[in-house]
Amino acid sequence: MRLRALLENDSLGLSLLGGEDELDRTVRGVMTTDLRDPSRYLSGGELVLTGLAWRHAPEDSESFVQILATAGVAGLAAGEAELGTVPPDLVDACARHRLPLFAVAESVAFATITEHVVRQVSTERAGDLAAVVDRHRRLMSSGPAGGGPDVVLDLLGSDLDLAAWVLSPTGRQIAGPSEGPTLPHATAARLAGAHMSAVRSGRRSPHRTADEGVAYSLFAVSRSPGDPRRTVLSDWLLAVAADTGDWPAERLDLLHGVTQLIAVERDRRDAARTVRRRLAQEVLELVQTGAPPSEIAARLRVAAPVLLPGQGASPAWQVIVARVEWDEPDPARTLEGGSIAQSLLEELLVDPRTTGPDGSDRIAVAHVDGEAVALVPLTGQEPEDSEGSEGSEGSEGSERSEASAGIAEEAAGRTAAPAGEEHGPARLTGARGGDGLHADSLLAEVSEPLGRALANDGRLTIGVSAAVHSAEGLRGALEEARHARRVAAARPGAVRAAGHEELASHVLLLPFVPDDVRRAFTARLLDPLRDYDRKHRAELVPTLEAFLSSDGSWTRCAGRLHLHVNTLRYRVSRIEQLTGRDLSRLEDKLDFFLALRMS
Repeated sequence: MRLRALLENDSLGLSLLGGEDELDRTVRGVMTTDLRDPSRYLSGGELVLTGLAWRHAPEDSESFVQILATAGVAGLAAGEAELGTVPPDLVDACARHRLPLFAVAESVAFATITEHVVRQVSTERAGDLAAVVDRHRRLMSSGPAGGGPDVVLDLLGSDLDLAAWVLSPTGRQIAGPSEGPTLPHATAARLAGAHMSAVRSGRRSPHRTADEGVAYSLFAVSRSPGDPRRTVLSDWLLAVAADTGDWPAERLDLLHGVTQLIAVERDRRDAARTVRRRLAQEVLELVQTGAPPSEIAARLRVAAPVLLPGQGASPAWQVIVARVEWDEPDPARTLEGGSIAQSLLEELLVDPRTTGPDGSDRIAVAHVDGEAVALVPLTGQEPEDSEGSEGSEGSEGSERSEASAGIAEEAAGRTAAPAGEEHGPARLTGARGGDGLHADSLLAEVSEPLGRALANDGRLTIGVSAAVHSAEGLRGALEEARHARRVAAARPGAVRAAGHEELASHVLLLPFVPDDVRRAFTARLLDPLRDYDRKHRAELVPTLEAFLSSDGSWTRCAGRLHLHVNTLRYRVSRIEQLTGRDLSRLEDKLDFFLALRMS
């Protein structure tokens, strides 16, 4: 019951003396005391009744109220029989500690108030427990077989007036209520980051947080026993728009039961991915062992109907490699990281703003030696003719193709889609640009939550290959993606990605320059300019950057900096004097350019 309800019953003889803003506090019990320090008998949430026999001087009120506030009592009701009125020093102390204060009329016995509160609290607890039991039954009968997590979340909304969402580690909405408030993606991403950060710190679920003034409680949806800190990057979470700080145990148990139902749904969806994962694993093994292109092409023809139902043409393919690593050397954790990277990569290849079903049914992801490898078809590209992809498979390739036919048949029921229907919202830019996925777009909206999950001891690195149109190109694409991932791994930061286009640039070389060489090189060229800027506010370093970005054009650089050309010439002259370099020489321009990129 709430404190406010006490004022609505005239027979209790209560009048409010302070704390009107706190009347929504929950009363869990009642206690009568005249002890100066009753803290040993308080557990929080009580309405304390006192006859004020403990008060011998005005200063006693402060210590008594401080003890009650520290214990977390709901409110204080002081009788008027002892002193005739509630003393002002008690009113002031309660106001300072934001403790609601009631006066009890002399004609009302404390036993009357006690009996009323105990009766109300007992009735509400019995009713709440019965409702919890009934909701458990309904939730179990409406689990994954009866409609999935959306049905469960609708029940939470209709029965408990709770808005709740199932989120992935990237903050993508897996499920939500059919009616009620929507959860903006930016909010969901922040909640995912807060949840993973709390899990990595070892705190127990639920995790209470707030975003833009709204309170949320975050429950882990873990599919396997053990330390959730090891699987936080692959587990879902349940976000509830409520502060569970004062919830009874029965209601918390209900939400934990909901997470178990959602975990079952997650297992079901993973089972549906088995065929695609197996196809990816088979193709990866063929590519890595140097199998003939005709054999790889045969396997791709098996994969195409599974990943692209209803489309006859073989697509172009793109390879993406991801690895999750931790600072501490642990072989078991490295192997475990492969399956985590697999789940995470499947999630990253779906547009983070997509809600509902995964949309990853066009993506096949395998994992080997702690590394996840995705085989992504690009439907917007026309395949090139290739002898390897269209030629004879050979007897061994034919046998493998026939052996894999059952896989395609097994997947047919899971992947079939109505003709003309867009099949899954995966982020395949081939459908909207023809050049495949780009490294920078993969992590644009998810770096922040994933960075919080990795904390200070983990890293996620990703490499993206160019699109290839035949089986012969897959081995090169795999190596290209792995090289790009190593480039990403050489950069600072917990979440990094690199693409194939960077493998033909000087940028590839910079991360591999030893740190001591990097520091000495940049210090020799840039420190004189930085020192001068600090002393004179001359902005020589920004001027140098703008001059090189303008390809040495005085007019364009002056326009970009909003300077007169003569002022620009003076600054460039000062740069040359301080460094002993000549910015009209290509070699010196290149040195400055590299120093700026490495700094």
